[in-house]
Amino acid sequence: MKFIVSSSSLLKQLQHINGVINANTVLPILEDFLFEIEKNKLSVVATDLETVMRVQLDIEAKEAGKVCIPAKILMDSLKNIPDQPLSFNIDKNFAIEITSDNGKYKVMGENPDNFPKEPAADDTTSFTMTSSALVTAISKTLFAVSNDDLRPAMTGVFFELNKDYIQFVATDAHRLVRYKRTDVSCPKNDSFIVPKKPLNLLKSALPVNEDEITVSYNSNHLFVKHGTTQMSCRLIDARFPDYKVVIPADNPYKMTVGKGDFQSALRRVSIFSNKSTNQVALQINGSELQLAAQDVDFSFEGNERMKCQYDGEDITIAFNARFLIEMLNAADSDEVRMELSTPTKAGLIKPTEKDEDEDLLMLVMPLMLNQ
Repeated sequence: MKFIVSSSSLLKQLQHINGVINANTVLPILEDFLFEIEKNKLSVVATDLETVMRVQLDIEAKEAGKVCIPAKILMDSLKNIPDQPLSFNIDKNFAIEITSDNGKYKVMGENPDNFPKEPAADDTTSFTMTSSALVTAISKTLFAVSNDDLRPAMTGVFFELNKDYIQFVATDAHRLVRYKRTDVSCPKNDSFIVPKKPLNLLKSALPVNEDEITVSYNSNHLFVKHGTTQMSCRLIDARFPDYKVVIPADNPYKMTVGKGDFQSALRRVSIFSNKSTNQVALQINGSELQLAAQDVDFSFEGNERMKCQYDGEDITIAFNARFLIEMLNAADSDEVRMELSTPTKAGLIKPTEKDEDEDLLMLVMPLMLNQ
């Protein structure tokens, strides 16, 4: 079996799917890419048994065939070969010879029959959305996903489908993000939880443009297709917590503050906070916001003050500064609004401006104030 492919286009496609492969896997075949050749088309598949990604590109080939090629050595060599046609020769024992303009490289492949089968897309429900809408939704929610494997439902993003919108929700019990798109229509009301890893892979592989992508799902798997790139992953089999009960219906005190200035102040002041809690206290009175942090063990202390617009009673409330900084990253407006009620109740963060098709709500639980 023989085929010819451009080294740079092969590398570019493999970079989209290389992240699927785990470094320390139990099955050696999972360290390989599966190459499938049919009618001048090359499909390359990578899997870790939970997530499968497939890309397709044009090649020159006389015959069809399959082979498994070790991913690491192939990626390392392609990164160092300048753009040129490469010819791959594979013999019946799956030995691979790669020939470039001025070199010849040999690597031992594996039997493609041992490569795990992809999940079948049976009984799926499908809808479409733009590539940028999905990438934005992932970017705005993924940071709030929990890493606690004892609570599997929180280790992914909750997709909530409706005929008029789609919502993406993530929480780690300390904060919660809900991102809503009203420019996506789903066939029926439904919901499922998508793990963190495949969402990270999609975020890297999908372009931030208006390309249409197809999202399909059944009871066990999610399937996403964009052009020549496809991904499937196993859904998390768990019940997502009833997040609606923790969102306060009305937080009467409202503070509007410049996002960039607030974020910079938090970064500076939090350097002096206790490293285990990252606690920064916000003291709001009138049109002034004071930020204070201290680490009693080391006698560190940081204080700053800044202007804000505030409508409400004077309040002092403490938050994890790292959480606030990450949440502010997700807001695209120049200013953000914080809605508060008491020092022990959750605060809401919302961007002051947003596109008509989207709605972002972020919730953060306060910390007990150090007295």
